[in-house]
Amino acid sequence: MLRGEYESSKIIYSIMDDFLPKPYGFGKYKAKNPPTYFYLSEFVDMDVFTAPDPADFTRRLAQLQKLSEPPTGRFGFAVPTCDGQVAHTVDWDSSWADFYRRLLLGVCEKDLETNGPWPEMELATKQVAEVVIPRLLGMLQENGRELKPCIIHGDLWEGNMGINLKTGDSILFDAGSYFAHNEMELGHWRCEFSSVFRAEEYTRHYLLSYPPAEPVSEFDDRNRLYSLKGAINYSAGHPGSMLRRTFVVQPMLKSGFWNNY
Repeated sequence: MLRGEYESSKIIYSIMDDFLPKPYGFGKYKAKNPPTYFYLSEFVDMDVFTAPDPADFTRRLAQLQKLSEPPTGRFGFAVPTCDGQVAHTVDWDSSWADFYRRLLLGVCEKDLETNGPWPEMELATKQVAEVVIPRLLGMLQENGRELKPCIIHGDLWEGNMGINLKTGDSILFDAGSYFAHNEMELGHWRCEFSSVFRAEEYTRHYLLSYPPAEPVSEFDDRNRLYSLKGAINYSAGHPGSMLRRTFVVQPMLKSGFWNNY
């Protein structure tokens, strides 16, 4: 987890050194029991209570993603990273649909381990993995379309950002990055654990700086699909959370959206 944060932070800092505290290193304490690790970064005095300006914050986020260049030209990351305590599946892949399918199935499997079996959800997960993902995300790289892998924070909600009190700029921390479709970053903003970023103005301003991929008409469908990863990941990391039934069950089991595919 901490190595993943360190490697994520190094990449973000190398692209925009005013958008994340400077990372210094990570390591393991000499004491062997229990095994204990650390991540060390620059101290930045920040306001973590004030909501960032939607236009400025999303412009900076879009700039980070546009400037990023994947080292392999593919989706993934060089080392494992985490969203909370749940590890991402980040093996390199040239297909975004295949990458996201493995990523989502990984968190679904962890959720079942944490919260127990749920046959209806398992059936819905199978439908999403085998039908919805290929249909919605496969389109992004068909008919001559190209999709650039962009660095994303990986767990971007208002609890992982603040305002630098010295500069007044928005600043990120607690990254669990990988190279992804840039729209993946917005999936968390739709989840119930998000409050500030759920406001429509953040997504609207972001899309002014980084327009949606083609087909544009399916942006909201993709956003709903991407939000499943965040919601199920939260459920997997919080045993007994009501989010499993209040958020996950509605789009996966009840929404007419899934019936269209």
